[in-house]
Amino acid sequence: MSPLDRLLSSADSALRTVAGNAHSARPYPPAVAASLADSAPDLLDAPARRLSGALMRVNHVGEVCAQALYQAQSLTARSEPLRRQMEQAAREETDHLAWTEQRLRELGARPSLLNPLWYAGAFGIGLVAGRIGDALSLGFVVETERQVEQHLAVHLERLPESDHRSRAIVAQMKDDERRHGDEALAAGGQPLPLPLRGLMRLAAQVMTGTAHHL
Repeated sequence: MSPLDRLLSSADSALRTVAGNAHSARPYPPAVAASLADSAPDLLDAPARRLSGALMRVNHVGEVCAQALYQAQSLTARSEPLRRQMEQAAREETDHLAWTEQRLRELGARPSLLNPLWYAGAFGIGLVAGRIGDALSLGFVVETERQVEQHLAVHLERLPESDHRSRAIVAQMKDDERRHGDEALAAGGQPLPLPLRGLMRLAAQVMTGTAHHL
């Protein structure tokens, strides 16, 4: 695509992401799909439903940010192979976005009210990382995915044991994030300086703490 085409595609992705109109290429993870096919009741009491809804809202925000980061980094990539890698990762992350959107609806929960702000902030960070250079951009992906993987592991511990659908979604997301990080590392990602990694963790804590409620 031409630079203009890529810019228009990125704008279209932004609108779809913020509007909550994501469509997955992959179906729900097998454990969830089987549950739905069998019409198994989604039996959660009110406190469990509220907790699952809050945690899945945080996960949905993470996927909104992932779309913004990958779109920005694909726009600023200096090599065509890296651009294709970023675009492929964004497509796979769209599955996560669609799954978390659908699960929020099933739980009767809403997305974050601040999704446009989260998207804009993440897009700006992705542009900066991409402008610095491909190696650092890939290193940023590695660190982001490692932190997301850890965050999802915590959510697997916090999600109610009875919420099999949310747990299956998060488990599949965790596996995908690990693979994305491994691919970025294999492509030449450079480790980020310790202060920058700490700043990323602090920003993530602010985001997740806010999104849990808003």
